[in-house]
Amino acid sequence: MHHPRLCFLPGLLLACMGTLHAQSPAVSPSPVATPVMAETRELRDIPYVVDGHERQRLDLYLPAAGEPARPLVVWVHGGGWAGGNKTNCPAKWLVARGYVVAAINYRLSQHALYPAQIEDCKAAIRFLRVHAPEYGIKPDRIGAWGASAGGHLVSLLGTTGDLRDLDGGANPDQSSKVECVVDWFGPTDFLHYGEPPTPALDTATSAVAKLIGGTIAANPEKARQASPLYFVKKGAPPFLIMHGDKDGLVPLQQSQILESALNKCGTECTLKILPGAGHGTPEFYTQPSMATILQFLDRHLK
Repeated sequence: MHHPRLCFLPGLLLACMGTLHAQSPAVSPSPVATPVMAETRELRDIPYVVDGHERQRLDLYLPAAGEPARPLVVWVHGGGWAGGNKTNCPAKWLVARGYVVAAINYRLSQHALYPAQIEDCKAAIRFLRVHAPEYGIKPDRIGAWGASAGGHLVSLLGTTGDLRDLDGGANPDQSSKVECVVDWFGPTDFLHYGEPPTPALDTATSAVAKLIGGTIAANPEKARQASPLYFVKKGAPPFLIMHGDKDGLVPLQQSQILESALNKCGTECTLKILPGAGHGTPEFYTQPSMATILQFLDRHLK
């Protein structure tokens, strides 16, 4: 077993004692599956918005040509909404397990304020549904997996699937719903961040302030609209949430409150707490962790 090399990306939130920096994997192993097979096809930098921003592009990892249509897993990267990219996708080993995998970029907070980021994620889902026959995708079998800021965005995909106000853009006739969500340690409630609940580390230079265009104290409604927790309702897709109990960046409480809200409204949600794990540390890439994800995806997408 080898663990991923970790690199530092821009901090997700500014903590009271100073800026904390999120760790995001630069190299992702495939411990539960065989390595991505030699016949895997890679299609890079596909624009999912016509004449759009340079960040509105995705990569596709496909099986050999001629394979039957497969479920799709969309990977959404982290980086505090101000950094990160679609390269080194940790989900591409799923091609060897019967999936098509897409890794997307989205506009960062320095390019556009929220809700641009979730609008881009939804635009990518709609684009992939339109082009499902071309890419060998089952359009009714799409799951989303993301880490940190990406976990926040895939949680929004899951909780706002039928909210057309956030769709915007091209292919409005297509749905941006996903059939299941894997959320790795994403923030869920910016209004109550940590224990005891307090305003989310509210400074004008925090990652959240840059995302919503000002402090939370001055923009509580924008902070609420950017929080997956407040969109939870009956009919949300199944969630698998994974969070380390030593995460110094996104409190475990953020995943616990989302799990509780989803379960209360009848949505299947499993929170797997990784003992000793921090924010994106190697515990997430062990064989048991990957096996948990594969079992969840297989149950809901196959």
